[in-house]
Parts: sequence; structure tokens; C-alpha cells
Amino acid sequence: MSFSKDVKEELSLQLSTARHCRLAELSAILIFGGQFIKSGSKPYLKLQTESIVVARKYFTLIRKTFNINIDISVRRNMHLKENQMYSLIIMDQPSVIQILQAAKLPYEDIKNGSFGKVNQLIVQNACCKRAFIRGAFLSSGSMSNPKKAYHFEIVVTDMIKAEQLRDMIQTFSIDAKIVKRKKNYVVYIKEGSQIVEILNVMEAHVALMDLENVRILKEMRNSINRQVNCEAANINKTVVAASKQIDDIIFIRDHIGFGDLAEGLEEIAMLRIQHPEASLKELGTMLLPPIGKSGVNHRLRKLSMIADNYREHKEENRYDN
Repeated sequence: MSFSKDVKEELSLQLSTARHCRLAELSAILIFGGQFIKSGSKPYLKLQTESIVVARKYFTLIRKTFNINIDISVRRNMHLKENQMYSLIIMDQPSVIQILQAAKLPYEDIKNGSFGKVNQLIVQNACCKRAFIRGAFLSSGSMSNPKKAYHFEIVVTDMIKAEQLRDMIQTFSIDAKIVKRKKNYVVYIKEGSQIVEILNVMEAHVALMDLENVRILKEMRNSINRQVNCEAANINKTVVAASKQIDDIIFIRDHIGFGDLAEGLEEIAMLRIQHPEASLKELGTMLLPPIGKSGVNHRLRKLSMIADNYREHKEENRYDN
């Protein structure tokens, strides 16, 4: 099962005790996935979903909210093998009118069988906004597997609805954005911590914890990789520096000799040649008396300066001759 389906199944098990929140969730389900179909003189409502669990949620939500006997039939599309479609159809006219009036979805806002934007009276409270976003996700939302990528989206048919949904999500300090995809508009969130927040808003707490566990593991791996890369870079830097130091010391030995070196320089020069892999700290402990890392570095820099000065002097004499 995909992570997206896990989230929807968790949300499908929730049913708010407050009627105003149930109406907000139902309003979103109708706006983002409902159809108002005119069949002769008897228009009816139709809801579709690929999940039987979500279909059950739609059924329970309508039954619990209105406490009416409505004719709802669940049909499974046998032509689709992998993605079976479940349709909930409400034929009873008084029930259709009652649902639309309660969800604040007037007939005049219905165009081509789809509903207009949400009425702000439905989402006045923060709890109702949460329920509305939950309904929008159940109806037309999806999530990628967080082990692969962070991506949360809700597909909307027109820009006005998309902007309204984005603005509602942003009231929870979540940076939702909109992108056009073919004929639709997609309200999306890509940042991991922000997706955690939207799951919290929708009250998908189990999915939230699962996502947090994935994020922690990813962060640990990234931290380890950064540390390994940093250590590898430091080792490479140390190797390059040691190679340069040894080249300078060998140059001094072959062209000048160690006899005229200041006190302490000959000893560190010999140790560096004998222990090319040793760190500055390790070289310092081999001296008698031992000296610190900065003291070793100071002496090696002096040796490099001697070698560089002699090279320059030798080069100048070559050109003068």
C-alpha cells in the first residue's frame, strides 16, 4: 500500500463530533470531487473514489450529518482491473436540496455539473478549516512516498478554488503553492517539515509519526554522509600538505643540507620524512620535549619558506647567468 493510501485510510476513520466540522469536510468533498448531474427533471449528487474505505467515509459522513434515509448505491466499476471506482449516488431530491443548502452550495454556483468555491461561512473556525482541508485531500489529494521524495498535492479544476484552498492552508503558516498542470491547478507542498505540519492540520497523526521517522533516518544518513565527506576532505588536505612539506624538506636536504638549519628544524624535518602519514599533533608528541600542533606547523612553515626562498634565489641566478 502507498503512503498516500495510508494517509487517506487514517483520515477515513475520523468523524468529527461537531456538525459544523462535518459540513465543512462534506463541502470540500463536494467542491473538489462531487458531481451534480441533471437527469431529466431529477438532478442527483454523485461522489466517486477509488478507495472503498474513503467511499465508506463519504457514506458515514452524510448519514451521521443529516440523519436521513437516503438512497445511496455503491457501484464498483468492473471495467477497471487495478483502479476500481466506487460511486455514491444520492437520488432523493429533498435530500439533495438539504445537503446542498447545509453545505452552502447554491444551485446558481453549479457550472457543468461541478460546484463553485467554498462559502466562507462554512470555514469560519480553525477546526472547520482543518476539516475542509481533510475533505479536499480525501477527494483529490495525494502524497509521494517520503522515503523517495517529499511532495503533497491536491488537484483542483480551476484557479479560484486553488487560490482559496492555498490561502486556507497558509492560515496554518504552511507555505502552500500553486502550479498549473495541463487543464488543472495543483496546490502543493514540497518541504518535509511543512508536510508534517499539513498532516497535523488534517489530524493524520499516525502518518505524521511515520513521516517524522523517515525524516529522522534521512537526516541521520545525511549527517553521516556530510561527516564522512568532511573527514575525507580533511584527510585529502592533510595528505596534500604533508606531500608538499616532504618535497620541501627533501629539496633542502639535497641542495642545502640540514647542518645550517636552526635548532629544532632538523629534528622536525627528519621526523616528517620518517612519518609521512603522521598528523601534526602526532609529530609533536615524537619530539623531545614534545610540542603542540601549532609549534609543529610553525616549524614546517619555516622549512617551506627556506625551500621557497632558495628556489627563487636559484631561479634568479639562472636568469642572471
